[in-house]
Order: sequence, then structure tokens, then C-alpha cells
Amino acid sequence: MNLITRTGLAAVVAVGAVATVVAPASAAIGADHARAASGTHAVAANPKTIKPAAYNQARSILANAGSQTAAKSHPIHGKDDVPVSYGTSLLAAARDEFRQTDKKLPPKDKKSDMSIPHYNAIHSAAKTMGIDRW
Repeated sequence: MNLITRTGLAAVVAVGAVATVVAPASAAIGADHARAASGTHAVAANPKTIKPAAYNQARSILANAGSQTAAKSHPIHGKDDVPVSYGTSLLAAARDEFRQTDKKLPPKDKKSDMSIPHYNAIHSAAKTMGIDRW
């Protein structure tokens, strides 16, 4: 019985060691060599920066849709570019706010846990800033 236990334990350790060595090597291949699976679409990476005018327009879209977070945020001015994190944070905050506001709506009136107009506003604002993931 002890021999079976030791052999099994040794096999588990060996598999773990191989997985540890193989995973970083396969991760080194990177996104340049990644292939989309059939039936899926590739998602473009977010830009590193966005233009203040795009941020301000997205902020207005969200504020007009009812986002208090967007309404309270300050417009950006006097800069050539701003980090994309400004836009992703704005989108995430509005998304969470809209989901909280719309949680009592019936499922047939929601998309991604928010009302359809809120969903459309979030995606319109994201498209305005060129952001795919937030």
C-alpha cells in the first residue's frame, strides 16, 4: 500500500513539475502567434491613450444616459492624450451603476444585466473612445 501511495505521489509531483516548465514556455509564444478558434472573433487590444475630446464625448453620452458617476467626473482639457485607464474606469463605473439601477427590471428588458438603453450608451461611449475591454 505504501508503494502505491509513494508511486502516485511521485507521479503527481512529476506532472506538476512538467506543467510548471511547459506553461511559461507556451506563454512566451505570445498573442502575435495566437489563432482565433473557429466561430469566434478577435478582440482588438485597447489603445494606450485616448484623445480628451473622445473621453469628453463618451462622458457626455454616459451622463445623458443617467450615469451620476459620469456627470460628476470632470471634463479633460489642456492635454494632448490621456491614459486609456481614464476611459476604462469611466465605463466600468457607469456599467456598475447602470446594473445596480436596473437590477429590478424583468430579464426580457435587459441586456448584460442593464436596460437596453443603458447597454447601448455604454457601448456607444466605448466605441467613441476606441475601447474594446473595460
